[in-house]
Amino acid sequence: MSDCTVTFVTCASQEEAEKIAETLVRERLAACVNIVPAVTSIYFWQGSLCKETERLLVIKSTLLKQEQLQSRVRALHSYTVPEIVSWPLPLGNPDYLRWVEESTR
Repeated sequence: MSDCTVTFVTCASQEEAEKIAETLVRERLAACVNIVPAVTSIYFWQGSLCKETERLLVIKSTLLKQEQLQSRVRALHSYTVPEIVSWPLPLGNPDYLRWVEESTR
């Protein structure tokens, strides 16, 4: 059983995505962040149907870092209510999961 997590965050621009990703890794709140360059998001916001192209961050971290990670994303993000959703990673390549845990210490 691992202590690792994966978190998804959508961003409005490549610049914002890179800024958040680099900050999280530099501050050891994440071991790795993948930036998926273009996802189409369709949602309701303030009573209007919206369709936007966003960047998706796939963040690998640990349960112990979740509170700090989410706080940091909120501080850096341009959205009023940023998407920050996380899941535990109980299984995976043991060597990779160990690297995630070591990289966030």
